[in-house]
Amino acid sequence: MTHRLGSWTPPDDADTALALRGVHARYPGASADVLDCVSLTIGLGRRTAVLGANGSGKTTLLRVLSGAHRPAAGTVISGGRPLDHGRRGLTAHRQRVQLVTQDPDDQLFSADVRADVGYGPTNLGLPPEEVVARVDEALDVLSLCDLADRPVHRLSFGQRKRVAVAGALAMRSDVLLLDEPTAGLDPVGVAEMLDAVAALERHGTTVVLSTHDVDLAWRWADEVVVVVDGVVSQGSVRDALGDADLLARARLEQPWPLALLGSLGMEPAQYGWPRTHTDVAAVLARDGVTPVAGEAGRT
Repeated sequence: MTHRLGSWTPPDDADTALALRGVHARYPGASADVLDCVSLTIGLGRRTAVLGANGSGKTTLLRVLSGAHRPAAGTVISGGRPLDHGRRGLTAHRQRVQLVTQDPDDQLFSADVRADVGYGPTNLGLPPEEVVARVDEALDVLSLCDLADRPVHRLSFGQRKRVAVAGALAMRSDVLLLDEPTAGLDPVGVAEMLDAVAALERHGTTVVLSTHDVDLAWRWADEVVVVVDGVVSQGSVRDALGDADLLARARLEQPWPLALLGSLGMEPAQYGWPRTHTDVAAVLARDGVTPVAGEAGRT
């Protein structure tokens, strides 16, 4: 099932990058659906975060959107049309929709960075000069030019993740699905990954990312999909992550700005739903509030 949160409504078809309609998904031998009659819409140019506990179905959701997992029932809408899961239909779909998995080593096949980024375009049968142009462009966008000739096995985990994203970009995809792109990264690695995502967006790519990090989703996303035992709720970041009951069912905590303001008896909506440290500091300074030792006291 799918719940729309607050006043959120799906975008018009012309503004839709990707959608599911009444999708059920399960795995062989399973007695229950992983996704239960899910309908959702990914808007063009809209930042969409997918959240849920381990085993909730969020990775399966991304795999269905990418065409890697065929639903038992329902329809994937790609490019305004139902996805044909035959060979030709999936080939066309995977040129416009790319999935980058949580473990980059699942997607890195070549000896060095340049060869790996060019793997997909080469398999499309593109002329060598076109492959080179796409690889150079992707390396530049992801700030990987200095690593172009480095063996993949000599890269850090965060660098390998960025190389996997570069490979997807080289396919000139319209939609990029990122499964836990910041998992396992230190703060510097997280910042580098988010810079890479911003570069992709400037390049015209619609980005969907799954994450356990509610704070990341709060400061980054326009819209949020919360998956709870195969049931999806979709809405604006404010409606989704401001819904304490929904977060509790999903075994997720409130974003820290909402938790902090709530602990001070302050209603986030009255302060414009602050999303960053700078926003929260400005609110507290304006309202004369001084947090002390994990608590907060009004001066």
